[in-house]
Amino acid sequence: MIDVQRLRVLRAVAEHGSFNRAAHALRLTPSAVSQHVAALERSLGTPVVTRSTRGVVLTPPGRIMVGAAESVAAELAHARRQVDRLGTGRTQLTLATFTSGGRLLLPGALGRLTAAHPGTVLHVREHEPEDSLPLVREGTVDLALAYRFDGPLPGRPGRSRNVRWTRLLEDPLRVVLPESHPLADRAALDLAELAAEPWVLGCLKTEAYLRRYAERAGFDVEVRGTTSDYFFARSLVAAGMGVSLIPSIALDPPMPGLRAVPVNPPTPTRHIGVATIDRGHDHPPVATLVEALRERAAALNAA
Repeated sequence: MIDVQRLRVLRAVAEHGSFNRAAHALRLTPSAVSQHVAALERSLGTPVVTRSTRGVVLTPPGRIMVGAAESVAAELAHARRQVDRLGTGRTQLTLATFTSGGRLLLPGALGRLTAAHPGTVLHVREHEPEDSLPLVREGTVDLALAYRFDGPLPGRPGRSRNVRWTRLLEDPLRVVLPESHPLADRAALDLAELAAEPWVLGCLKTEAYLRRYAERAGFDVEVRGTTSDYFFARSLVAAGMGVSLIPSIALDPPMPGLRAVPVNPPTPTRHIGVATIDRGHDHPPVATLVEALRERAAALNAA
């Protein structure tokens, strides 16, 4: 029989990329982590990691076992919630969300959840997708309002297989300029037209995304400021520090003295959705909230 604690240790090793970092996260010694992994390998009769001076890498059997570890953790979390509900008579529901998406979509969806499941207590936690999606996989949160740019869901390659992704809406990024800028009155812009401009950006992920698009357009980006707040980034643009690339839903409320101009195709876009574990929709409050978020997103798309 496979020991659940050994699976937990392997999952931490996979998440952190080394025995030492996994040991720190689990509050164990590196030696104890190594012993747990070695014992798991003996029980399976095959290596689950490849060790090197740069850390550890999962073997194909190791990836299978990490997937199993995530499923076990999610099932145990689900069972714990059921036991708690029997003891208290109340359903606890936890949602993780990024700031701008939660502000736009969540308040309009909560009424339906409250009406359909008045005994449900909702907890909201603010997290970026790279943090919230692992919490969904391990069952710490029931669902996550998240986004991705072009490509797979955030996280380690192959780690999204236990996650169901429900698309909600597209969130195109717009170029934000001072209203006195010569290009501020344009109906749309090519990013190449801004090759000589300095940039101020509202998050590190947007910077990485802009650099990829700029490379395709044939120019290098000069970034003069990076913040973790889109409102602050717009304030710096209004002060004349540069231009910015900001998701459409983060442009509310409007800021005087600025113009937001669409980008010609290929348009940089955030894809917003809600993530649950595969069996998450079997939980009625989760299914209700997902459907309410879909309806809210559809109403915004139609507006």
